[in-house]
Amino acid sequence: MASSLSQTVFSILLLLSIHQACAEMTHLHFYFHEILSGPNATVLTVVNPSNNTSLTFGKIVVVDDLLLEGLDENSKLIGRAQGLVGAVGKDGSLETLLNFVFTEGKYNGSTISIYGRVEIGVTIERPVVGGTGMFRMTTGYTLAKPVVFTATKVVNEFDVYLWHNEMKDN
Repeated sequence: MASSLSQTVFSILLLLSIHQACAEMTHLHFYFHEILSGPNATVLTVVNPSNNTSLTFGKIVVVDDLLLEGLDENSKLIGRAQGLVGAVGKDGSLETLLNFVFTEGKYNGSTISIYGRVEIGVTIERPVVGGTGMFRMTTGYTLAKPVVFTATKVVNEFDVYLWHNEMKDN
């Protein structure tokens, strides 16, 4: 029994190693622009908790944020960040479930999905849990560093590190 289990574990580790060795590493760099208010807002509250505390615990929002090449709001649009954000911690921490939908260049039509915890004002690391198109079966992580934080706008500088086998359409 123990021998069979160790052979299975060895086989799984070998397959994962082969996949990792064959995978291509891609580094993406862009700016995530979130507009908090006004006619072009990219954030909409769908659940607002009834408690009137200074924290936002329990709040849920949907986002359709801009992924731009640069920090300037007039930079080239390369995609959208669409998903859910929930205030899950009484300490102000957030939980995010986002799809980065690329609309320009080599990755047009491809997506990556990220999930994870956010603390406001610090560099945020989250895992990439999957993707579509060119990023089908991808793994990796993102680092997001806040560069603009005002009452009406949040901009994060994103570095995304992906390991994937480039998928071709059939």
